[in-house]
Amino acid sequence: MTPITSSHNQRLKEIRKLRMRRRERQKAGRFVAEGEDLLNAADNAGWESVERYVATGSGLSGTEVDPKLLASASGLASGTRALAVYEERWAAKPTGPICVYLHGVHDPGNVGTILRSAQAFGAASVAIGSGTADPFSPKAVRASMGAIFTVPLAYAHDIDELPGRRVALVAGRGVPLAAIDAPTSERTLMIGAERGGLPDEVIEQAHVIAHIPIRMQSLNAAMAATVALYEVTRMAPPSPPPSARQTT
Repeated sequence: MTPITSSHNQRLKEIRKLRMRRRERQKAGRFVAEGEDLLNAADNAGWESVERYVATGSGLSGTEVDPKLLASASGLASGTRALAVYEERWAAKPTGPICVYLHGVHDPGNVGTILRSAQAFGAASVAIGSGTADPFSPKAVRASMGAIFTVPLAYAHDIDELPGRRVALVAGRGVPLAAIDAPTSERTLMIGAERGGLPDEVIEQAHVIAHIPIRMQSLNAAMAATVALYEVTRMAPPSPPPSARQTT
């Protein structure tokens, strides 16, 4: 295939749109992953790219692009040697036995880091609630360190859709997380916004309110989710890694 050498190439323009605009990603149902490590993670998870672009002379497999043009289309700038476009995948519903629900988590870096922690501790799914950043945004995808390709994602439009016993993490309120009963069935960890936490109307729908005992006011969303996942999986074995994502 002829290498791409024009800055006016339509395919590169589309990549820039997908990378920079959530509305474009939602419209197309696609997202961009950048860097060899992420593309390798996708390959290992069995994801096939819709399009794959590599810097000319890199020796990598894909449509070759002039290195400067590839850098201009990427958020990684001059270090970019490869990027690819993938179809978004969404599970039909959140599932347990351990689910993480994110409500109003605005920072895509925190969303991606939570995905990484969910993978590490064997959560069965991550549910995306109101006001939460796009998990398929470039910053979230990079922060996930490949977990975007292994942890099932689902929208949660209603709190009642969340599986099992709902545990709301609220700074300084409720019981210490370690004091809740050891899980014998499904449960959902509910994580709120970086500053404001979970809104009252969401907390009211939880079965348990719990906090992480710390010597400061609060942790950010990603840190809180990571500690909570550790504590919950310490009580009971984590879910086995999903063999394949359920998609809508």
